[in-house]
Amino acid sequence: MTISLNVKGADVNEVAMPKSKGIRAAKAGETRGALIAAARRLFADKGFHATSTPEIVALAGVTRGALQHHFARKEDLFLAVFEQVEEDMIAAAQAQGAAEQGARWSGLKANLDRFLAAAARPEVQRILLIDGPAVLGWAQWRKLEAHYGLGLIEQAIEDGMAAGLIRMQPARPLAHMILAVIDEAALLVANADDPDAARLEAGAAVQTLLSSLA
Repeated sequence: MTISLNVKGADVNEVAMPKSKGIRAAKAGETRGALIAAARRLFADKGFHATSTPEIVALAGVTRGALQHHFARKEDLFLAVFEQVEEDMIAAAQAQGAAEQGARWSGLKANLDRFLAAAARPEVQRILLIDGPAVLGWAQWRKLEAHYGLGLIEQAIEDGMAAGLIRMQPARPLAHMILAVIDEAALLVANADDPDAARLEAGAAVQTLLSSLA
């Protein structure tokens, strides 16, 4: 009887412990998500440097200890926000892709216009294009831009060449050049006194460059 009770007790403990850990993990995930959501809103509205950690904690509805547990520095939280904004933009671009040959290249050209339009929005403008290079440093910012955008651009180039829309050439170097052009155009729009006019001018220039690849 004693052995049976011990075994049953062990079974109960073995079941209960993972369940308890799962609840704690879910709670931690919710807290982290609340911090990122609050910081994303504040960074977009006020910018990184003008936003204080007490403001983030208050808006997220968590304790300062919770912030320090998940993000040791405000810069770490900014990086998480930056990556979330990038991932949202990539997901939006991928959702508009099509299956037929040549569609990726055509979609890329259309998405560039949308990206430049997004560069005038406070969230993208402030987080990705103004505070991004300043907070993360130019090298890390450039590395992240390449991480999120380079693969999609390279796939679009390969698709365009397969469809006969682009002259045959190595795709990776061309992808790097196009990424640099896009980033520079977006920075131009984000820092312009008249973002709408800058978007139209930069968009026309980028499309002219891409059309020359045919």
